[in-house]
Amino acid sequence: MASYANDPRCIAMAEALVPLLRRSCPDNADGFGGSYQVNLGDEEAVGLGGAELIRAAMRKAAQQLGWKVETIGWIGTRFGTMVAIRDTREVPREHRAVVDAAMYERMSAAMARVASEPCAVPVQRGSVALMTQEFRAAVAQANA
Repeated sequence: MASYANDPRCIAMAEALVPLLRRSCPDNADGFGGSYQVNLGDEEAVGLGGAELIRAAMRKAAQQLGWKVETIGWIGTRFGTMVAIRDTREVPREHRAVVDAAMYERMSAAMARVASEPCAVPVQRGSVALMTQEFRAAVAQANA
């Protein structure tokens, strides 16, 4: 696997991702419990350097936040290219309730969307639709 550590595209993308990853953490959780996912068209992802470069940028950004991470990157899904990262650090007891409540809220919202009639995806904090929009805007600004 190629290393993207010194690739200028990866470095710029990672800098743009740091505030997005930080914002994905639940309020009052001291930076724990964050996760981020983007769904891009396959051609769009290739234009940005491909799923592996995007994953590398996510890992680089997460490292700046002290996260221990798990990442995925798949091309050709029914959603196009899907890239995600999740902080896997053990959540300290004093933040566990906040992180658990945020996870429950995200899962409940996802289940409600799945169970409802097909419609436009609502843009809400923590939704993949919003994360993807934020990602596109941040990367465009970093490349401007």
